Amino acid sequence: MYVPLRETEIRPDHLAAAQAERFQADVRRLLEHKSEFVAVPCPACGETASVEAWHKYALAYPICASCGTMYMSPRPTPSLLEQYYATSENYHHWNQHIFPASENARRTKIFRPRAERITDIAARHGVRTRTLLEVGAGFGTFCEEVIRMGVFREVIAVEPTPDLAATCIGKGLHVIAQPIEHVELRDEQVDVVASFEVIEHLFCPRDFIASCFRVLAPGGLLVLTCPNGAGFEVVTLRELSSTVDVEHLNYFNPQSLSLLIGSCGFDVLESFTPGKLDAELVRKRALDGGLSLESQPFLRRVLVGEWERLGTSFQQFLAENGLSSHMWVVARKQIGR
Repeated sequence: MYVPLRETEIRPDHLAAAQAERFQADVRRLLEHKSEFVAVPCPACGETASVEAWHKYALAYPICASCGTMYMSPRPTPSLLEQYYATSENYHHWNQHIFPASENARRTKIFRPRAERITDIAARHGVRTRTLLEVGAGFGTFCEEVIRMGVFREVIAVEPTPDLAATCIGKGLHVIAQPIEHVELRDEQVDVVASFEVIEHLFCPRDFIASCFRVLAPGGLLVLTCPNGAGFEVVTLRELSSTVDVEHLNYFNPQSLSLLIGSCGFDVLESFTPGKLDAELVRKRALDGGLSLESQPFLRRVLVGEWERLGTSFQQFLAENGLSSHMWVVARKQIGR
């Protein structure tokens, strides 16, 4: 059953101003090093030809002429990104205030359904359930929900951001406080690697996927979620979208992410877009005057005039037809690789 989700449930309005202030402070510190940013080809297919998409924070976001991936180039180097996350005021604020204030809603409407979906995916594809490893465990709620279900024998949380790693450790989770690229496990006993909203932050997504491949047992599953750069909210709002920011370097679409994952030794099994916030996010920008719908009477009717009647159904339509700006991809590590 489709369960609506409202933005204020996971990002409480009364905490938004302080969060925005801290994020802007992070942005200013990062842009002080803009001269050190480096140009990159398409992170999905390696193509160098691109067309200009838009600019934000004085940064360029081209679209790959071959696979349609949008990406930031030039972008911060790996060392700059490591420093950014280690010293981030924004992440400290999320860890101390926003995550605790919204944890009940996140647990019941995001992380518990995610845990149920992951176990269902593993069962449908006949994958063993010895070990699940989450890359980018954040506040640790997903790992807690997987443990609560009792399906996997072991659950490992990989979380390199210091504040968040400390929170996970405080919850009694098995934590590896370093990037997956540096993780060394004794044997290939990981049956499922799950990573939610991580790959869009990375300098080199290919290295990340290769590292997930390395720790997985043959036949194991990789489950990724990230923004869909071809989804309704991103395409409609463009640079006005909060999804487009200095932390998100890669905006794959279902086809381009599948292309990248497949080139790293995986067989892509599923791709879908179950996002729940596209319509609300676009509506909010229209209501606050940031986006004009004067030339789009259909969207004005759906998102403003008849929102109570049509809003939920419209979002469900986006989700069911691969048009939401939030996507999942499920892939299996090829046996013998």
